[in-house]
Amino acid sequence: MVSTEPKPSGGVGGAARDRHFVTGVLPILVAALLWGSSGTAASFAPEGASALSVGAANMGIGGLVLLAVAGRSVLPVLRGGARTWRTVLAGAVAVAVYPLAFYTSMDLTGIATGTVVTVGSTPVFTKLCEVIGERALPHGRWMGASAVSTVGVALVVVGQRHPDESPHGTGQIVAGVALGLLAGASYAVYSYTAGRLIRQGASSRPVMGVMFGLGGLLLIPVLVVTGGPLFSTRTGLVVAGYLALVPMALAYFLFGRGLTHVTASTAATLILIEPVAAAVLSVAVAGEHLAPLGWAGIVLVGVGLLILDNRK
Repeated sequence: MVSTEPKPSGGVGGAARDRHFVTGVLPILVAALLWGSSGTAASFAPEGASALSVGAANMGIGGLVLLAVAGRSVLPVLRGGARTWRTVLAGAVAVAVYPLAFYTSMDLTGIATGTVVTVGSTPVFTKLCEVIGERALPHGRWMGASAVSTVGVALVVVGQRHPDESPHGTGQIVAGVALGLLAGASYAVYSYTAGRLIRQGASSRPVMGVMFGLGGLLLIPVLVVTGGPLFSTRTGLVVAGYLALVPMALAYFLFGRGLTHVTASTAATLILIEPVAAAVLSVAVAGEHLAPLGWAGIVLVGVGLLILDNRK
């Protein structure tokens, strides 16, 4: 039973909440902010570089970096038996699918739309994974936080202007939205499987190292076939290096640490700040315009995150 007596902010309850924020919520928020920079960074890739090559470089090289950083700590996970391997392989396949679908979705529909469809659909797909795998039904506070934040994300997109972009064809938009949904589902699968292994007692670093390392290996053939234009210029090398090391290796290291202390569905709602970061960067770096409606959406996303962080 939960006590109804008020607790002083400096007491045990306050300390526990602070620890929950610092160790669980904050790393995931920082990871989402770093992910939000990926679309702007990718826009600096050489003109001939394909979305497939950018995505493969991001998760392929970055996944191998995570595996290298994990080092020998991955051995207990590798020796975890058939059940562990089934979980790892499901996550690794999702890791490989995600960047190919996500970057192609942004290429077909635009950075804002591709990001919003992917990130906006992720909480629903992640909760579906938890319902199927854990019989964990959604609670009211999560549903409210997700609804408020998702509306905010939609307003960010509506309020974002792209005056220099030509309209995308209907067929491209439909295909891009479908790929964005596939990317959202892929994110949900690998975040859920990683969180499940961590909750079963594995450390976050080896779990993320094995899962993303195997996913990276699956992406290397794609990178070999498509990566020529990306790696042919210094700018392309810088873009590939940034995407692999910052919004991939560093961000997913932080994400794994956060998953040690929060559920996958909570993490999926927290990352709704990613398209907000992407929109702000597009204004600050790419010179795009965000209307007042978009800034109102940013406020709503923040409100949703506060609702989620204050859950009981």
